[in-house]
Amino acid sequence: MTTLRPVSTVEALAAALRERVLSGDIEPGAALPEQELSARYGVARPTVREALALLVHEGLLRRERNRSAYVPVITSADLADLMYVRGPLEELMAQAVAGRRVTAAEEALDRLSGLPPGAPWAAVVAEHMALHEALVAAAGSPRLERLYATLAAETRLGLAGLRHAYEEDPRELAAEHAALLRVIAEGPADAAVQAMREHLRWRHA
Repeated sequence: MTTLRPVSTVEALAAALRERVLSGDIEPGAALPEQELSARYGVARPTVREALALLVHEGLLRRERNRSAYVPVITSADLADLMYVRGPLEELMAQAVAGRRVTAAEEALDRLSGLPPGAPWAAVVAEHMALHEALVAAAGSPRLERLYATLAAETRLGLAGLRHAYEEDPRELAAEHAALLRVIAEGPADAAVQAMREHLRWRHA
């Protein structure tokens, strides 16, 4: 028997706002005033405040003193720096898991492949992240996992910028990741590392 966990109003509101941020409905730089969100979603301001705090903790929003929470702007320089740090971590992972199939990553790929054209971009981002995080976890290094987790929020925001390239049909993104998983599973390590390097270079995916 599978037990379903009740979703609180705070979690439901956070999920709705997360989807809007990742889909680009709330654009980078946009503020999210508590009063406006309270009126729009019909919830109390403390509920809004808690939901925003969740997204700030995830890194999808930022908050400064005497200012509403807002969506951070990820510039091209930010993305370049993100890939400068993320690239070596992903290559370490590829080297560690080369020659192995990673079930959790394949399951995320299946879910990504099953998304219909026009699926919410937040769902695409979630499965994309799940795939890469499963590969990192399979490397078996807790420190690598922790380092990778620190980049998760900026990676998600960076992926939001890719939606125009893939949102009509996420299966193209799935096909790219299927090719990557195939090379990693077949090995050897140098081929897996090279495939990951090329994958990250292509559209910064």
